[in-house]
Amino acid sequence: MKFLKKTDISIVLLAAGFLWLKSYIVYKTSFHIKIENGLQEFILLINPLSFLLLIFGVAFFIKSEKIRNRYVLTASFILSFVLYANVAFYRFFDDFLTLPVLFQTNNFGDLGNSAGEIIHWGDILFFADTFVLTILMRRKPGFLQLDFFSIISRRGFVLFSISLILLNLGLAEVERPQLLTRTFDREMLVKNIGTFNYHLYDIFLQSKSSAQRAMADGSELVGINNYVRANYQEPNEKYFGIAKGKNVIIVSLESLQSFVINHKVNGKEATPYLNKFIHDSFYFDHFYHQTGQGKTSDAEFLVENSLFPLGRGAVFFTHSGNVYHSMAERLNENGYYTAGMHANNKSFWNRDIMYKSLSYNRFYSMTDYSIRDEDVIGWGLKDIPFFNQSVGLMKQMPTPFYTKLITLTNHHPFKLDEQDKLIDEFTSGDGTFNRYFTTVRYTDEAIKQFIEGLKEQGLYRNSIIVLYGDHYGISENHNEAMKQYLGKEITPLANTELQKVPLFIHIPGVTDKGRGKVISEVGGQVDIRPTVLHLLGISTKGDIQFGTDLFSNNHGDFAVLRNGSFVSKEYIYTKNVCYSKITEQPVQKENCQPYNKKAKQELDYSDKIIYGDLLRFYDQKNAALKGE
Repeated sequence: MKFLKKTDISIVLLAAGFLWLKSYIVYKTSFHIKIENGLQEFILLINPLSFLLLIFGVAFFIKSEKIRNRYVLTASFILSFVLYANVAFYRFFDDFLTLPVLFQTNNFGDLGNSAGEIIHWGDILFFADTFVLTILMRRKPGFLQLDFFSIISRRGFVLFSISLILLNLGLAEVERPQLLTRTFDREMLVKNIGTFNYHLYDIFLQSKSSAQRAMADGSELVGINNYVRANYQEPNEKYFGIAKGKNVIIVSLESLQSFVINHKVNGKEATPYLNKFIHDSFYFDHFYHQTGQGKTSDAEFLVENSLFPLGRGAVFFTHSGNVYHSMAERLNENGYYTAGMHANNKSFWNRDIMYKSLSYNRFYSMTDYSIRDEDVIGWGLKDIPFFNQSVGLMKQMPTPFYTKLITLTNHHPFKLDEQDKLIDEFTSGDGTFNRYFTTVRYTDEAIKQFIEGLKEQGLYRNSIIVLYGDHYGISENHNEAMKQYLGKEITPLANTELQKVPLFIHIPGVTDKGRGKVISEVGGQVDIRPTVLHLLGISTKGDIQFGTDLFSNNHGDFAVLRNGSFVSKEYIYTKNVCYSKITEQPVQKENCQPYNKKAKQELDYSDKIIYGDLLRFYDQKNAALKGE
């Protein structure tokens, strides 16, 4: 098929070629895409081309040279921006953009120093091809073909492009059967169908999810309800009601991972107070975060509802109008005053709307705090003044109360004023990783002062205190520094283990004075709701939830992560590989298959509940579908 003269280069194909080359370079340098064989490498190479040929091929049907050139330049700039936006997002979140994330624009204004860390001056090179194309169009060198093409050539080009798309999809299906059903694994989608086709598919999924609610009915809850009831585990009689009537104080610890607990940096403990607090608490050392793109808000969603967050976007944004049967709602029914406390803009993560859906009586946001310039860094009020003021606000609450506090200081890019540094930075070539320990140490000190403040105000003795890490702080982008700190290779198995976050449950009169206990049951944030409610003596038997009481004799030693990975007592499954926890080596996938089925089923059921807003059809008080 002859599109051009032998000596000519089409401006259209040149633009597509530039972006094709740029996309492949980005795949290899900016994204951590694991290639296991030659076929995967070939798919990775061709997957941008099928999309790019079709998009730029539209120019072949535009007769006006001026309009055609404008179209090519506009397409080049927009697609370059999409590619760059994914790179910038990936640098921090180790993930790809989705359409729901783009709608979270009211969060972008609060990015502050984090944006400065992920955007580099050299990033202007992402748009170099657009500048080159502009110059070529103006100077019109002799080798450049700008003419309109014949109808035969255009039809041939379209057929060739479509054939390439079908080849890409066919090879992708061979390499990864049922690829398009694995929407939670964005890396796999990008690896097989490309960044641009992935975004088209994401748009399709968003349209599909919007239609799901309108078409949903209560019958979809029948199978889910049967599954939840069949998997419900009775609470341990020893602990059920042990904290009955106490206030509930839950603290979301920003970006705190378990690898810093009981570890040192430069010879000093990173978390000296929390290390001691272990002896006065139930401490779960095999506890995992299960968040997705919603990060802190996803952790809140898990804790409140014992449902999994979505694989795309943040539930707090995409489905804040849904009906939920939250922990706050259950506690309201049992005479508790319920509140959220976060010294930031009330609309951040859409909390002002979502908290109403979660049935909080009150949301204490930044307008409820006295915020001086010297008390602010990065994302908002420092943890120490936040806790100090929050204790004063708690003192005014009706009792018993349930309140959830969200810390801020230990947030990327982990910068801290010199006077607040209580430990030296780690020494590697990674500034972000090095600084992480200083903000962790500051938060540890803030927790110490918080507990002391509760005691001084007479709130400590009659309160159950729950501390949990909300999500990872150090992503895979910092594996080299992590390797240096831990002294071992960060394999996919090791990276999954690094998703462990601390969980402390402190009950004065029960666990204090050295009566705590380290519990090594495998669990996750989805388990917090039933665990806390059962400690208060509130049954969750009729609730639709996917978590299990961590104190139950039949808890199950299992945690599924939002990306589809899971951890059991004996195995870890991640990136389509089953590992033995004992040998830390891959084993036959059949060993993980029973857990794999459970993981997929629970994620799918939870997604259906959220997308269809199915809890509006459920009468939780009577533990039955409405109308039954």
